[in-house]
Amino acid sequence: MSTNRTFTMIKPDAVANGHIGAIINDITAAGFKIIALKYTKLTPETAGEFYAVHKERPFYTDLVSFMSSGPIVAAILEKDNAIEDFRKLIGATNPAEAAEGTIRQKYAKSIDANAVHGSDSDENAQIEGDFFFTAAERF
Repeated sequence: MSTNRTFTMIKPDAVANGHIGAIINDITAAGFKIIALKYTKLTPETAGEFYAVHKERPFYTDLVSFMSSGPIVAAILEKDNAIEDFRKLIGATNPAEAAEGTIRQKYAKSIDANAVHGSDSDENAQIEGDFFFTAAERF
């Protein structure tokens, strides 16, 4: 069953480079409503928990290190067709392959420092949103 919510994170590279406001502007200009928003910093332990699905992958240790290297902005977004529309808005994981005008094309530096995370399914959007936000924190 498809839902109208997705989860995103503005990653440490985009936060450090001062892109929070521009990325949030791009998100809201694309018709997304912000349901929950949090500026926080992941510890290596919490980053490891969040990315546990990748624990056996060769990039896991570097990913956890990167995601705990600085503050992030976590958000739950709402819009019809949220998952698919947000994935289009952020662009390809590799910013060199991202379409013109996408968030990653504009703000990402590399495949590793790619500015934003976006849920890839309704199930993962729910899991990821629940990781960062209680029901009381959602509007």
